[in-house]
Amino acid sequence: MEIYRFGFNAMGGDGEVVIAFESQKEAHSIANLALTEVGRIEYKYSRYRPESIIARINAAAGRDFVEYDDETASLFQYADTLYDQSNGLFDITSGIFRHVWDFNKAIPPVPLKLSETMAFIGWSMVERKGNAIRLPETAMEIDFGGFGKEYAADRAAAVVYEQGVRHGYVNLAGDIRLLGPKPDDTPWVIGIQDPRHKERTIASIPLYAGALTTSGDYERFFEADGNRYCHIINPRTGYPVTFWRSVTVVAPLAITAGSCSTIAMLKEAEGLDFLEDSGMGYLAVDQHGKIYHKNM
Repeated sequence: MEIYRFGFNAMGGDGEVVIAFESQKEAHSIANLALTEVGRIEYKYSRYRPESIIARINAAAGRDFVEYDDETASLFQYADTLYDQSNGLFDITSGIFRHVWDFNKAIPPVPLKLSETMAFIGWSMVERKGNAIRLPETAMEIDFGGFGKEYAADRAAAVVYEQGVRHGYVNLAGDIRLLGPKPDDTPWVIGIQDPRHKERTIASIPLYAGALTTSGDYERFFEADGNRYCHIINPRTGYPVTFWRSVTVVAPLAITAGSCSTIAMLKEAEGLDFLEDSGMGYLAVDQHGKIYHKNM
């Protein structure tokens, strides 16, 4: 049994399907099934695609209810759970901050414009009846960006597993879902990036199964007037989080690990208690470079 690696680009980043299988031809065929599943999810849920359910819901904001299927219903239910668990910090309507936080121009927004935008953020304001949803204000939007990539990694891994693969993993831009250990039953070793030095790692995590994801302030950010502004924004303040450099979480599913790491980032100093209460393994780096970890 050989280990085969197949690289690809999807959802705005690089990915890799790693499969241990008898033949390269079969492994390649299985990897293509995984990529097809990632593409399906991107096509269905990307806000950038006008035919996606997300784009159609956003286009109907302030006007009509839009019907959705059972898969989308389960993701909305998960959004409910995250909103409740985070006391409103993980909010899938907060993507509209991108209209005022321009990371290309690297200029903080005007406070008045920021406060005007915050008035249209609130998952609890969204109307639902049966399998239909309506955004009550025309300026509102929803966005699965907070867990869509992790969901795609889980789904792609499930497709590969259904083909009989028991050794390998799916890596979707750093969101990793394992299928099982290496063929010799040793763990895969995942390096954790130093959030201040791209070419360095701060830890190596051996994993046999489950998932690993990282949220950090180094993925998209700019610096202005001595301050660092990252893309993870607190919907209550309208400003990026500042307490953690990065939070890595190990969990059974990538979607669980990813949402847990993001909520910990959003909770700032209270994030450590949240991580402890989650029961998951974690490695967190605060703004002073101090490392906190458990069960990694």
